[in-house]
Amino acid sequence: MPLPPIYLDHAATTPVRPEVLEAMLPYFSAKFGNASSTHRWGREARAAIDAARERIAECLGANADEICLTSGGTEADNLAVLGGWRVQQGSGRRGIVTSPVEHKAVLASAHQAAREGGIERLIAVDPTGVVNLDSARSHIRDDVAVVSVMWVNNETGVIQPVAELAALAKHAGAVFHTDAVQAFGKLSVDTRTIPFDFLSVSGHKFGAPKSIGAVFVRRGTPLAPLFFGGAQDRGRRPGTENVPYAVALATAMELALAERDAEGTRLRGLRDRLEAALMAAVPDLVVHGRDVARVPHILSLSVPGTDSESMLMALDLAGIACSSGSACQSGSVTPSHVLSAMGVAPELGSAAIRMSVGKLTTDAQVDRVAELFPSLVAKARAMAGRF
Repeated sequence: MPLPPIYLDHAATTPVRPEVLEAMLPYFSAKFGNASSTHRWGREARAAIDAARERIAECLGANADEICLTSGGTEADNLAVLGGWRVQQGSGRRGIVTSPVEHKAVLASAHQAAREGGIERLIAVDPTGVVNLDSARSHIRDDVAVVSVMWVNNETGVIQPVAELAALAKHAGAVFHTDAVQAFGKLSVDTRTIPFDFLSVSGHKFGAPKSIGAVFVRRGTPLAPLFFGGAQDRGRRPGTENVPYAVALATAMELALAERDAEGTRLRGLRDRLEAALMAAVPDLVVHGRDVARVPHILSLSVPGTDSESMLMALDLAGIACSSGSACQSGSVTPSHVLSAMGVAPELGSAAIRMSVGKLTTDAQVDRVAELFPSLVAKARAMAGRF
């Protein structure tokens, strides 16, 4: 009888938690009202979404009016970066500063700003994937409107010095955004301790459904909307509000926050155990970002003599699910832009895979992956036509 499959792609998405599903289900049926309506069904929906916004704000150390609900992390990043840049064009600030290891949602927003007359600058990163603060100082000048650097890299798990970067942005008079999609639930994310102007989260990374997220917008920070046609969310994000998903996001955030420390310890133990076992089994394996601070759930590695496609195929045939990096980049035949920016050789960048542990992961699964890995590497090398 075949063994059950092993899911090692929690950085791509997570299953909806039972508690979250239970909390959101009533808003698909009996409590189905439009939160913009004034009758009893609408008032019930309005009360639910207002309460959800309060709960989300509490999880981030924010105020309810600082929470703008979105369809997920990509929209949150687009709104913060491009909306934050566009609203400042009358001030003469045209610069937009980010790093080459950002999620494509941020990089594409910066590219769009450049097409609209912006000046795009990239902070250099070192071989570990950490941004260079001297490079940041040289780029964050008084002509900059927005600085955007992610808190945790979605491919390598490397943690960026966002407090220092936020301070540099403040000194230059720019607004600072961080993509905290992989940070929330793994690190202490509190808008009271670091002067973020914008911060993005995405619910499906920690037990909520796909297509719900939020961007924190600090009081007094101007923001141009990307959508038009309604007054919802103080005009920042027009459109009928997604009540069940807002309730789901609030519930998932509360659960992730309550379990963060204990679950983080468990995940780090699993990740480290997996990493050590794979390195022992395949001595020439390369772990990306290994020598700097990382979140506990992500392991980025390359096996010389393979490519991502052949390695993932061998793993999948053995019932092990992981990815080649960002799930948004699946199917790409080019090396990861993150690893390229870190100076990783193209042949290693093209061989990169990401394993990410989570709620579904057990010690027994980690041991099974480690046991199978050498034979899977041999198969991948054969498929890749090397060794």
